[in-house]
Amino acid sequence: MEQSHLILVPGLLCDEALWGPQLRFLNDISRMTAGETRLDDSLPDMAARILASAPDRFSLAGLSMGGYVCMEIMAQAPERVEKLALFDTSARADTSDQTRRRKALIELTSIGKFKGVTPRLLPLLIHSDRQSDETLTQSIIDMAGRIGQEGFLRQQTAIMNRPDRRDEMTSYEIPTMIVCGRQDALTPVDLHEEMADLVPGARLCIIEECGHLSTLERPYAATALMRDWLLHN
Repeated sequence: MEQSHLILVPGLLCDEALWGPQLRFLNDISRMTAGETRLDDSLPDMAARILASAPDRFSLAGLSMGGYVCMEIMAQAPERVEKLALFDTSARADTSDQTRRRKALIELTSIGKFKGVTPRLLPLLIHSDRQSDETLTQSIIDMAGRIGQEGFLRQQTAIMNRPDRRDEMTSYEIPTMIVCGRQDALTPVDLHEEMADLVPGARLCIIEECGHLSTLERPYAATALMRDWLLHN
């Protein structure tokens, strides 16, 4: 049987290492590539860049900002997406409070304190029990370093200008899985319940004892869910 193609879209300050466990443990059933999200300052441009190098048909998974990019891909080329998985994300536009916090981080970055951004965000990104896991926290800091200051500024600009997708989600006609860490502080469970209610036939999965970066925090649970999603409609 020919393998499907899976595009994995990273979140803010993340690169393909966010999907490292999945790239390692799902390559027996799918050809995988990571989407490029560092070079553009709008979701439409990020989506267009990914689509330009994508095969005609593919499955699609995104986490956090990666989920926003996936929804933009669904707006631009829904006929090309076979299956969709949305991790720790939201269909809503930024609130005024969220935009204010992003602008504060942008200001911190613009005065030369980019290296202080990730430690400031870590308590929001991973479960409190994992804050002392040096391997995990260092991998997150390393990803942010590879994205860099300019990439961070472009990504935040794209996120702040994202539209509300809730009306569009009611028209999704593909197998869709929506996954959230139970203790996700940035995009809580209720936002995922909302999306699951909007997408016809969507499957909602909650990963226990897990924060926002579920594919890294609970790699075995996230990978098992993705394996089942890829193998079954």
